[in-house]
Amino acid sequence: MTKRIQTLLIANRGEIARRIRRTAHNMGMTTVAIYADGDVGAPFVKEADIALALGGNSSAETYLDIDKVLAAAQRAAADAIHPGYGFLSENAAFARAVVEAGLIWVGPSPDAIEVMGDKLKSKNLMQSAGVPTLPAQEVKPGENIESAANDIGYPILIKASAGGGGKGMRIVESATDLNDAVEGARREAGASFGDDTVFIERYVPISRHVEVQVLGDSHGNLVHCFERECSVQRRHQKVIEEAPSPAVSDDLRNRMCEAALAAAKSVDYTSAGTVEFLLDGDEFWFLEMNTRLQVEHPVTEEITGLDLVREQLLVAQGETLSVAQSDIDATGHAIEVRLYAEDPANDFLPQTGEIVAWEPFQSADARFDSGIESGSLVGIEFDPMLAKVIVHAPTRAEAALRLAKVLETSKLLGLRNNRDFLVAALRHPDFLDGKTTTDFIERLKLPGQRIPAREEIVEAAICAALLRQRKNREQAKILSTFPSGFRNTPLPPEKLHLRYGEEDVLVAYRRKRDGSFVVTCDEQQHQATIEDAGENRISVSIDGKRVRADVFKSEKQWLIATPFGDYAFTEIPRFPEKDESQTKGGLVAPMPGKVISVHTKPGDEVQAGDLLIILEAMKMEHRISAPEAGTVREVRVSVGDQVANDALLAVIGGEED
Repeated sequence: MTKRIQTLLIANRGEIARRIRRTAHNMGMTTVAIYADGDVGAPFVKEADIALALGGNSSAETYLDIDKVLAAAQRAAADAIHPGYGFLSENAAFARAVVEAGLIWVGPSPDAIEVMGDKLKSKNLMQSAGVPTLPAQEVKPGENIESAANDIGYPILIKASAGGGGKGMRIVESATDLNDAVEGARREAGASFGDDTVFIERYVPISRHVEVQVLGDSHGNLVHCFERECSVQRRHQKVIEEAPSPAVSDDLRNRMCEAALAAAKSVDYTSAGTVEFLLDGDEFWFLEMNTRLQVEHPVTEEITGLDLVREQLLVAQGETLSVAQSDIDATGHAIEVRLYAEDPANDFLPQTGEIVAWEPFQSADARFDSGIESGSLVGIEFDPMLAKVIVHAPTRAEAALRLAKVLETSKLLGLRNNRDFLVAALRHPDFLDGKTTTDFIERLKLPGQRIPAREEIVEAAICAALLRQRKNREQAKILSTFPSGFRNTPLPPEKLHLRYGEEDVLVAYRRKRDGSFVVTCDEQQHQATIEDAGENRISVSIDGKRVRADVFKSEKQWLIATPFGDYAFTEIPRFPEKDESQTKGGLVAPMPGKVISVHTKPGDEVQAGDLLIILEAMKMEHRISAPEAGTVREVRVSVGDQVANDALLAVIGGEED
């Protein structure tokens, strides 16, 4: 029986909420956004037909609160709820509550979610269905798990039974680290999924992560949409995905797709789902089934031409899938990257702050699924993913190289991100050759930041100096009718002193009577002419070479985007400022976060590597350890404290002089 959805509440945020909204609007549906306090100005909120505040800041207070979500649906007179991915998308209790409230649930049955959401139960079911699995065992509170770990064999992997996305996951090399890793995984799993159940599983260090997209409806139709490879990961979370996999032959593809269909049939699966496998050579094992839409679903859409969200909505309304297995073909190659607010040069630590400028590159074909816009704020409460960028091309190499070009020529200013890292990965010979096993990032030690040539740094600095000169002249309130650069006595040139990383750039410039500039930098003289300039954009001819740049200034920071890369300069003041030296032996917060445990006190003797404090930010734990042996002189935080970036947490060392 068909039940038409007129008003759809999207129980999610960011890019996936915008993605679902696009398809829902194309199908003539009204969309409802729900939001946490910090998301009030986000694009997904502004673009929805109806937006309702949930009240609160954290996931637990908002997107994970079933009662609040259902109350919002009732208030908006919604017919249906689409959960997206993450949050409540794989929560069987939520799915049942939606159905019991008389709403349409856009997803598989609560029973299927429950079985496949319990990774231990699902493994047992897969064994009955003839799908190969890895040995695993649940870790129960208070239970001695050392014998089970020894039976499975080290290294082992601790995983959250209810989760995904790398949260609640730890690799353990020996029994020494086992108990601490289990407790850390429990805390992270509970914070992210509301369920702290974890289990141990045999860890295969070098393998591939390959998954199969499936679709089912309530009329008995079940199809696969071929495979995706998601092996390039950091902290067990995917950063580059592609379809098809470069490592899968036609025979292997058939076997994996048949295994995926067998897995889906075992729970009478409906809606969109993904069966994930670990692949080593021609041997594969079932990892889990994600009973929801995947982050990486766009690569499947690009090679098949399907709209997976549309298929979900059709099935939820009681209709049949729009395609049969014989209708689904794969054409070309698609690659997706995830743009994160994180610092690859510092162990991929998440970053927070304002997106000063976000402008996707438009001169080559690419798909941008973004959750941000210029002015967006990235806080500590949620996942730091900013956008997904997807390219579909006739060949894999063309897709990779075009995607690299699109990334490096898109503007993303305001906070550290992984864009340069992704470009380096896409252009690396091992990636282009398809050598993308799960150790890809660890093995290659890719640069976290592009290292520009000195000439590029100088050109960017000249653009900043001349745009500043133009703005100062336009805003002049004294002698504003005089020509810019007018002098009746000899005066020294204007100067702008900038620092990029460890490099200083001193730009000295003087305007000539014809409107051009003599610019001196690195003891070299350049002829420069402003060809065009706007509020934050300038085009300058430097010795006959045209250089275009977007320039933004925030306090002492100059953020500059050129066609070849982005730059964050610090302005060096003309007069020396008081040097606020750092506390000797001080340990500071690597990012804003919440203190969830303190493992030391003043007077403790510690050794290098001893755990002192654990911070939580963006649902990930960050361990603060002693950098060297010494005595803990101060501990300045307590459990529950919210700390800012670079906040002093503790001090190690002898008595102060």
